[in-house]
Amino acid sequence: MKYIIFLGDGMADLPVEALGHRTPLQVAKKPNMDRMASLGTAGLVKTVPDTLSPGSDTANMSVMGYDPELYYTGRSPLEAISMSIEMEPGDVAFRTNLVTLSDEENYRQRTMIDYSSDEIGSDEAARLIEVVNERFATEEFQFYPGKSYRHCLIWKNGPTSMKLVPPHDILTQKVTSYLPSGDGADKLLAMMEQSAQFLPTHPVNKARVKRDLRPANSIWIWGQGTRPELPVLSEQYGIKGSVISAVDLINGLGICAGLRVVEVPGVTGNIHTNFRGKAEHAIMEFERGQDYVYLHVEAPDECGHRAEIENKVKSIERIDRDIIGPVWEYLEKHYQDTGEDYRIMVLPDHPTPLALRTHTNAPVPFAAYSSDGAFKRSAPAYDEVTCQDSEVFILEGHTLFGRFIAGTIDG
Repeated sequence: MKYIIFLGDGMADLPVEALGHRTPLQVAKKPNMDRMASLGTAGLVKTVPDTLSPGSDTANMSVMGYDPELYYTGRSPLEAISMSIEMEPGDVAFRTNLVTLSDEENYRQRTMIDYSSDEIGSDEAARLIEVVNERFATEEFQFYPGKSYRHCLIWKNGPTSMKLVPPHDILTQKVTSYLPSGDGADKLLAMMEQSAQFLPTHPVNKARVKRDLRPANSIWIWGQGTRPELPVLSEQYGIKGSVISAVDLINGLGICAGLRVVEVPGVTGNIHTNFRGKAEHAIMEFERGQDYVYLHVEAPDECGHRAEIENKVKSIERIDRDIIGPVWEYLEKHYQDTGEDYRIMVLPDHPTPLALRTHTNAPVPFAAYSSDGAFKRSAPAYDEVTCQDSEVFILEGHTLFGRFIAGTIDG
């Protein structure tokens, strides 16, 4: 049996006035997702418990089959694992964004303009993080460059109880009420404030301004946690798997789950990613003998955060046409040639509504198809409304994966 999950990050939404009070999933041309719903089972799943924040960390952990209430220890350690950063017991990892703030003299009165600094490139970002590390690195603190605007801070024997806010949750808002607070927060805030004194004059930012790009004029620290311990999927389910994603967080989760991380050229984590390349590499993983692929696409989520209505619709259509279509065609041909059955499933991890520009913990639509006919509670199309009307509802989202593997979603 072959298995693949197509994860469209943040793909679910609310009705949008500009789309005729329909959601992007309702508007998008997505024949493969609709076919999956009509030939298999479709419904809703609550991926994030009400006790936790609906981040991509908790939500994807749930979709991968792990109860986040039991296993979640924070976002950044998962990213650190993907970045091959060694974490000792007691080390605390923090996500460090390169952000664009407004330029008021008082840092605490500034506004969050862009959590990604116009999706700054990794090469430019690395030069900025290098300077940040030169200024702040000690035996206690160390900064590590990641991809684009996403980077990592390790605090040796640091605290974890402070309150830190994701920058994508406060777009267009003054940062005053969202600055670090709690035990040890003063050290983080001091680094954030000081970074805003020297980053704006760095040659990278001067060049960006000349190109009409937003400068990465501050760091923003959040997402703290210690290294998690997850049971590997091969021991739980007897399957060998791979993960395909442009995002360190997802790759870190995959590593913890015992999955092979697949590097795909040209993946970006936004609408300009290599959709076809992801499909090609998923097929290559099956060809090399893998049983399971977790294929994650960040683009719909980024479009939701940036309130890009047209691009969110396009990203869904690209996932359907350039990823699900070719992979499904391959698996069906493989089944016809060899008799090996397969199961496929599509869903988001959480909604990222265009109107809100942040995540919510509402249930998300899923559709699953099995070549052996195991999934039979169909819906006429794949979107938030039809999946709700199907009356298939899974309250404990982390159980969906096991039911998908076992072919027992309907029961």
